[in-house]
Amino acid sequence: MAQSSPKAAMLEQSAWAALDAGKAQAAEQDFRDAITLDPKNARLHLGLGTAAFVLRRDADAKTALEQALALAPGLTRARAQLAQVAKRQGDLPEAIRLYEVVASEMPGDAGVRDTLERWQREADLHGRMRLAVGDFFTVSFEGQEDAGMAAQALDSLNRAYWRICEIFGAFPPRSVPIVLYSGEQFRDITRSPQWAAAAFDGIIRVPMRGAGEKGDDLDRVLAHEFAHALIRSLATRNLPTWLNEGLASVLESDSLGWAEDRVAKTARVPSLTMLAGSFSKLSGADAQVAYAASALAARRLLDEAGGAAVANLLRDLGEGVDFEAAFLHRIQKSFGDFQASLQP
Repeated sequence: MAQSSPKAAMLEQSAWAALDAGKAQAAEQDFRDAITLDPKNARLHLGLGTAAFVLRRDADAKTALEQALALAPGLTRARAQLAQVAKRQGDLPEAIRLYEVVASEMPGDAGVRDTLERWQREADLHGRMRLAVGDFFTVSFEGQEDAGMAAQALDSLNRAYWRICEIFGAFPPRSVPIVLYSGEQFRDITRSPQWAAAAFDGIIRVPMRGAGEKGDDLDRVLAHEFAHALIRSLATRNLPTWLNEGLASVLESDSLGWAEDRVAKTARVPSLTMLAGSFSKLSGADAQVAYAASALAARRLLDEAGGAAVANLLRDLGEGVDFEAAFLHRIQKSFGDFQASLQP
């Protein structure tokens, strides 16, 4: 796959560097510009698909990655990325089919083999599950003994649905899927950190025999994850973690006493700028501080601007508007001023 254009080669190099630096939008534009100069270069379509995946535009990612494979059927990275797209879109059988090919092309890669085996276990587990269907949610659970927990989860989610949607003045466009696991199943399938009480990746995944069968705790966990689902429906990309987790933490219950106490006991609270990236690699103690600081900031944002303005901010971010420009437009205050106002 020789380059037909020196400029395309420079754009490709710049695009991959931008992706490595976490600048997916800049990478996407560079890949697009390079493709206009070198449209049959499969690597460029792979890069474009990867950038679109990072930006959570799965349909665009699928199109670009399929084009990469049409140009170079042996491009394993494109097939592996396409499998990740299928997984996130909820098509687990297709993700497994693609990854089986990847595993055959990379027989010595332990990480590929581990991912494939984990997805196969998930498919086997979900194939045994029963389904409870509500007005706004579907709940999958493993056995008849869990039917009571599934009903309890549906009741809890329905209460969270009306309360949280009323705050934002927005509703998810489709039914939200929920899967109830044991604690061991949850860790195996999600690979979440030990401190995680649940997870959302397009599906709300809850370790019912680990996250808690008690009413109040279950209500809090499910409300938090439903908030993520609603937020994701408004902003599929460009969302700082502090805003995503902060809003979900505020909306899970009426009290933020836990957050106030945690911040009060912390010598150095990280700025929101420092909390823009993922919390998944934080230690339990650092994660508690990150969630607490994010929750207090999100509460201030909702108190000052209101839920409708925050929902519009999320929509702007999902449409690709620059964060600081969107924040100033919707909140009527610069992000810098808002962040400074949080300091004691």
